[in-house]
Amino acid sequence: MASFSNLKYILLAGLLLFAFAGCQKNNPDRKISGGKPVTEDPHSFVPANGATVKHLELSLSVNFVGQTLNGWAEWTINPNKSDTLILDTRDLKIDAVYLNNDSNPVTFSVGKNDPVLGQALFIPIHEHTQKVKIVYQTSAQAAALQWLNPSQTKGKQLPFLYTQSQAILARSWIPCMDSPGIKFTYNAQIKVPANLMALMSAENDTVLHSNGLYHFSMPYPIPSYLMALTVGNLQYKSLGKNCGVYSEPETIKEAAFEFADMEKMVDAASSLYGPYAWGKYDAVVMPPSFPFGGMENPRLTFATPTIITHDRSLVALIAHELAHSWSGNLVTNKTWDDFWLNEGFTVYFENRIMEALYGKEYADMHEVIGYGELKKTLNEMGENNPNTALKQNLKGMDPDDAVNDIAYEKGRFFLLHIEKTVGRAQWDAFLKAYFEHYRFQSISTEDFLEFLNKKIVRGNKELLLKINAKEWVNNPSLPTNFPLITSNLLDEAKQLAITFSKGKPISIESTAKWHTFQWLHFLRSLPKKLSPAQLANLDHSFHFTNSNNAEILCDWFQLAIQNNYKPAYPAMENFLNTVGRRKFIQPLYALMKATGQTETALKIYKNARPGYHQVSSHTIDQILVSE
Repeated sequence: MASFSNLKYILLAGLLLFAFAGCQKNNPDRKISGGKPVTEDPHSFVPANGATVKHLELSLSVNFVGQTLNGWAEWTINPNKSDTLILDTRDLKIDAVYLNNDSNPVTFSVGKNDPVLGQALFIPIHEHTQKVKIVYQTSAQAAALQWLNPSQTKGKQLPFLYTQSQAILARSWIPCMDSPGIKFTYNAQIKVPANLMALMSAENDTVLHSNGLYHFSMPYPIPSYLMALTVGNLQYKSLGKNCGVYSEPETIKEAAFEFADMEKMVDAASSLYGPYAWGKYDAVVMPPSFPFGGMENPRLTFATPTIITHDRSLVALIAHELAHSWSGNLVTNKTWDDFWLNEGFTVYFENRIMEALYGKEYADMHEVIGYGELKKTLNEMGENNPNTALKQNLKGMDPDDAVNDIAYEKGRFFLLHIEKTVGRAQWDAFLKAYFEHYRFQSISTEDFLEFLNKKIVRGNKELLLKINAKEWVNNPSLPTNFPLITSNLLDEAKQLAITFSKGKPISIESTAKWHTFQWLHFLRSLPKKLSPAQLANLDHSFHFTNSNNAEILCDWFQLAIQNNYKPAYPAMENFLNTVGRRKFIQPLYALMKATGQTETALKIYKNARPGYHQVSSHTIDQILVSE
């Protein structure tokens, strides 16, 4: 993991490379007006009080042969009395920079390269500078860009491209202010091969353009991590009023079936916390290498194909990404230290959507499963680990390395605790006011707590003690007033696991109507050590090894690894070669290493790695390759 301890020197120290009309020159005396910039965001080179960006005009051509994007980005800026515009870049080849409508390029410079942060781009500006146009090309190694050859797609005939900009990877395909605290609107023009469709986190067309030219508009301000592009052989299926799904033609029918309740989800969410603000809500089913369950790009959720189970049992993921349209996209964490404001709110909101559609028993199961995942994370990290606090201090870390269930689940349970303390009606009114008050803004944890005190606590010292926000937000582990979490349906699943562990038979009929959450709780309640005969019995009865459900497969394969159940290994190897979602592959590789099966893990990984996104391969490299 790279160290950022010398970040404050990067902008000023060392040799800075200058380029003028394509030629680079050394100038060790480069200075920035006003002295050394002080950054609010430790993961961006952008100074706190410097020039800012307001709008982006983007024009790019997609080159599948060279695996690059070529074109220009023109920023409308506010100079803020600065003589230098500073942008974040990573592995970009900057060809020229122009100010306003001047046809003569200006001298620019780039800072010292940091392996995680990339390089600062310094552009001289003046008080009358309104637009800055940057002509550039991405690298074939751009971390945000995943180029797939035809064999890595469902159709096996055409290539595919998608971006993953979160957390700080947008700078590898767009020179930008790559901080969640800075928002902008954008228009884009993307040129692609004529037989492929382009989509962005913006207003999208639903039909193929024979000339390969697509235009996009995002009239609402978004942060850079929500910049998204995908290009492939895609079709669209409407799912109701202002919502639908894209996927490769081979999966469009099953995707439409799986996401059939999307319109109901939008309506349920809007009835809870205010109207959906983005116009249209669509999802696109990504190729298997996509590293996350979903990505909440405005108007266009990227969704993993692992949620297609043909029984809609994992569609909570769509509810989660939809909820981000309020928590994350509408109201955004100012820095990655405040990540829980995005994810904790979203997990809470997701479960409220699912409760509205599928009932309280479903919501109860979701909470118990989440609590189990949170406890597992705490055990792995150590309950007194300062990184188990909601408010993080990620300076010196890649924010992707800090993604775990603390922000998601501890954040969710903090909000659930407040709901139980003040009552659902008052809490819902607060959340609706919160989303309205901070709409299209980026805020900190401190901003949220201030709003909470103003709208709910209102000087009530007894209520302040009951909410206990300071312990929840700043202290490690779980607070003393953690809410009680129970589920009758999961209690039944746990009891069945206990019955099995005692050698008693299980009635297959008793599990016929089980939800995925019940199966997960059953598997997680089994003893870690099981005999080959016990595992074979389970497999024969419930066909775990051949399941279509990635959540169940991941838990089952962990049991197989712990007990060296070889009949499951061919299916596990196929799973690791066809699924790139980090949530599923990380525990399997880690467990193989922990149980002395590193050679097996490396053999599988050697074949699977080319199909993984950089976010996933970086994580697995640290597990298997790094010491």
